[in-house]
Amino acid sequence: MGFLLGGGYLGVRQFMMAQRQELQRRIQTAVVERTNLPVTISANGTVQPERSTNVSPKTSGVLKKLLVKEGDRVQEGQALAYMDDLNLRGQLTQAKGELENAQANLRLVLAGSRLEDIAKGQADVKSNQAQFVQAQSRLDLSSLRVRRLRTPTEEGAVSRDTLDEALTEQRNAKDNLEQVKASLIAAQQALAKLKNGSRPEEIDQARAQVTTSQGSLQTIQTQINDTIIRAPFTGVVTRKFADPGAFVTPTTAGSSVSSATSSSILALGSQNLVTAKVAETNISQIKVGQTVTIQADAYPDKKFIGKVTQVAAQSTVDQNVTNFEVKMSLYDPGNLLRAGMNVNVDFNVGKLDNTLVIPTVAIVRQDNTSGVMVFTGNENRKQSEFRPITTGVSVGQKTVVRSGLREGEQVMLSFPPGARPQLNSSPMMPFGGPSRRLR
Repeated sequence: MGFLLGGGYLGVRQFMMAQRQELQRRIQTAVVERTNLPVTISANGTVQPERSTNVSPKTSGVLKKLLVKEGDRVQEGQALAYMDDLNLRGQLTQAKGELENAQANLRLVLAGSRLEDIAKGQADVKSNQAQFVQAQSRLDLSSLRVRRLRTPTEEGAVSRDTLDEALTEQRNAKDNLEQVKASLIAAQQALAKLKNGSRPEEIDQARAQVTTSQGSLQTIQTQINDTIIRAPFTGVVTRKFADPGAFVTPTTAGSSVSSATSSSILALGSQNLVTAKVAETNISQIKVGQTVTIQADAYPDKKFIGKVTQVAAQSTVDQNVTNFEVKMSLYDPGNLLRAGMNVNVDFNVGKLDNTLVIPTVAIVRQDNTSGVMVFTGNENRKQSEFRPITTGVSVGQKTVVRSGLREGEQVMLSFPPGARPQLNSSPMMPFGGPSRRLR
């Protein structure tokens, strides 16, 4: 009976020792080490186009043809759509004709009179001179007749009717002489003009008419060019608002309300950037040009690189929290990120050199004091003690230790059942002792 009891006690002891050894093997520890620790500030952000606009025509009209669809990447100046320009084509033909007419008139004015025109003018002068001589001779004869008839009429030898007839003929001769004289003067002036050529004022007037016609043609040509809707910048077609045949009108480029977009053709966004809101307490560490690491919820296993391009000068207050908006460029050659995606941003604000660090999970509290459980003792009897420490910043899963630990010491990351010290526990505790708990 005693042999059985002794054997049972021995078996239980061996089982408990094996269990304790197994628990010891399960404990996770970490060595206090010195390292170079990168310092980052994390923030939530969203992907947004750097520029966005509603593309619409300069004048109202009917959309004739659409060359792109949603998701297409376009280059600055690329044709996106065509408006109906049938009416403008007719105006263009008319404007070209008016310009050609004005140019022909200018050439005529600059060239001056032709020899045949001068010869014709000289002939007109001679003809009018001959007519003037004839008219003068007729007037002289009629005047002579009147003088000859006046005395006989007064004496009664000739009837009064004969004198009146001579006077009428004299008046007609005078009128005809005046007409011929006017024609002669006009012919002489025309000949002089032909010989002198165009006046400077006439040349200036002809040139001004050419300029006016050129301006009219350019206006019509510009209106026709404006019927070709081109991309104002390189980007992506984010939305389509109209199909061929729709009546579209000019709209405010930056507006997104339905009244503005309903009459636009499409929406265009440029290359993406990331915007994030950084707390007021961290904004002093954010500088333009800093490198950032970006991780999107849509691609949890992929990281993107960017740089800070702008830090807002004015803060915003959301739910009583003061933030500053920070914009970052985005390197995404595969165009994986789309506008509106949520991302996590890590700002690489610096580095702590040769810094004593421990895993953040090793920090516990006892008697309202932060500290760690440090391994002490030797290989045969391992012990642990609570060590108060002073900590610095936490970066990722590491925390800077300012005091309380030395390089090379081991701290506990996990505790087996019954190994956590309670409040007011003794400083030294054999591993695997009574069950105690850290607060």
